Amino acid sequence: MGERADTAFRTTGSELLLPVSEFFRFPLDQMNFLACQLFALAAAFWFRLYLCPGHSNPLIRHAVATLLGIAFLIFCFGWYSAHILAVVAACYLIMLKADINNVHKYSMVTAMGYLTACQVSRVFIFNYGILSTDFSGPLMMVTQKVTTLAFQLHDGMCKKSQQLTPEQKRLAINARPSLIEYLSYTLNFLSVLVGPCTDYQDYMDFIEGRHVSRRLQPHCHAGNGYGGYSRKLEPSPLGAVCRKLLICLVCMLFHLTVTRSLPVAYNVDPGFVSSASFLSRLAYAFFSIQAARPKFYFAWTLAEAVHNAAGYGFSGTDASGKPAWELVSNVNILGIETATSVKAFIDNWNIRTGVWLKAVCYDRAPRQRLALTFLLSALWHGAYPGYYFTFITAIPITIAARAVRRSVRHLFLGSDGLKLGYDVITWAATQLAICYTVMPFLLLALESTMIYYRSMYFYVHIISILAAIALYPKHRAASSASSSASSRSVPAHSNNNHKVD
Repeated sequence: MGERADTAFRTTGSELLLPVSEFFRFPLDQMNFLACQLFALAAAFWFRLYLCPGHSNPLIRHAVATLLGIAFLIFCFGWYSAHILAVVAACYLIMLKADINNVHKYSMVTAMGYLTACQVSRVFIFNYGILSTDFSGPLMMVTQKVTTLAFQLHDGMCKKSQQLTPEQKRLAINARPSLIEYLSYTLNFLSVLVGPCTDYQDYMDFIEGRHVSRRLQPHCHAGNGYGGYSRKLEPSPLGAVCRKLLICLVCMLFHLTVTRSLPVAYNVDPGFVSSASFLSRLAYAFFSIQAARPKFYFAWTLAEAVHNAAGYGFSGTDASGKPAWELVSNVNILGIETATSVKAFIDNWNIRTGVWLKAVCYDRAPRQRLALTFLLSALWHGAYPGYYFTFITAIPITIAARAVRRSVRHLFLGSDGLKLGYDVITWAATQLAICYTVMPFLLLALESTMIYYRSMYFYVHIISILAAIALYPKHRAASSASSSASSRSVPAHSNNNHKVD
């Protein structure tokens, strides 16, 4: 513990903010990250107002975005930023020199291999000792970007239109990006530290001034700037930015008060485990997991605000006709806190990473798509044992949740009261399942995970999961039979309750 305390105010990057870090008793690496994100927010407003497509050509916008991103990396991580730059350089060479039929495979192996090597060294060489916001975070983001681009390039240059899904067809890239375009996409200051990973076509539309017009095409006319850009056409993101900054402020205050009073590590404290009752341990696990989320909400929502401040993230208009800024949304807090299924929780958590996993793995795997996707997610997150316990456990839990939902949900749809009761029960079950599943992700270490599992009678949880899975094939067959019968007698507009999103 003494060694970890000594490293709390050290970083591989700049020590310019060390006095501030010591004054607020806040880790220096996290202070550097926060300072860069706040500077990025100010730079984003400047980027939108003074380097808009109507005043600057795309080359200038690419160059400024790239240089600021590299400066942030050096400020936060010092010479360790060379790891991120090395992966970008290697994958750009692969894109230029490799056979286009295999460019996506080579890029995936290179980026994931390098990331894994760094993650393994973090755990087994440094023995969990690397700072919490070390260079592996940006390296994870770069891995998503270079592999996303490689797969979309392969789709555009190697596959026929009929072989692609509508989404793959929209995002396919038909020509190799130039060096400055590649660097700008992978290292731009908006997303270099914490993401999210966005699609290459969407990013290029933003840089070249087509970002808004593509989503307002029925109302668009050619403007005076580059590519039809019109300042009059562009809605102001100020409202969205202010709303997201307010969310960040609330999350920060929550983290500094409630989260610190409910540390996750206390779940495996020997005194607590030996003296507290099972219900007390379960209650503490529930509330400590809830309290651990706001730091993630803060980082992701602040990243969204930075993108929006630059004018990036416009997703069209909502039902009332007001501008919506959700294109780069990475978290839906309300959707998470009210999730009544594991799938609903996953769909609203780290959204863009889920999109990446779906695009490069789930949609392309020939079989065992769910298992392969969870395993890729575990590998991407790192080499800590807790990550693998979380994602491997999530596989049967997700299958079991589907089985239970398909088996019993239709029984509760007869009235609003029954539906409300079902939602309350499934919300509680989902949150408790998340406690079991996510706790190793936060504890990280093998020993801590085993202590937690023993204290929470995890074998009972596993038995219930296996029982639910055992029922799944039987219900699946019955469901298929009832589906074929109902398709002959039920109107086309009726709800198919056996279908699960």
